[in-house]
Amino acid sequence: IAPIGDSKPERFGYNPKFRVVSIEGKHMTELAMKKKQRPKNLDLSTIRLPLPGKVSILHRISGVGLFLCLPLILALFQWSLSKEGFECVQAVVANPIGKLVLLGLIWAYLHHFCAGIRFLLLDWHIGIDLPSARKSAGLVLIVSLTLTAIIGGTLLW
Repeated sequence: IAPIGDSKPERFGYNPKFRVVSIEGKHMTELAMKKKQRPKNLDLSTIRLPLPGKVSILHRISGVGLFLCLPLILALFQWSLSKEGFECVQAVVANPIGKLVLLGLIWAYLHHFCAGIRFLLLDWHIGIDLPSARKSAGLVLIVSLTLTAIIGGTLLW
């Protein structure tokens, strides 16, 4: 450990408030040395996210899914504009796999919409405390799944 002011490496800049020390040739400040080393857990199967964290991840996944399925949605829309294409789209919607894909897209849109409103309110510092954040995350899941059941059930079955 070097005394104060003993080493002034120009590439790191010099700040007289911090004492520069050298450990194995690497310069560090006392502030950086005192920082608590946190354990690194990279095993995703053992990490338990709270409900707001899961809603946040689902918001991102639904956004990516909607973006990636945008060509499919636009193609279905374009086909539905002609008489022959409309019959093709009806055949796709009548297929159980097609219904599941469309139901997934409906859920992704509704979840992304509801979670987006939640995040907008959080940006305005509304419901930012922990109990409110947990309640709003649960509400987003309940509302998005309920609306998916109502809209998907009405449109697809």
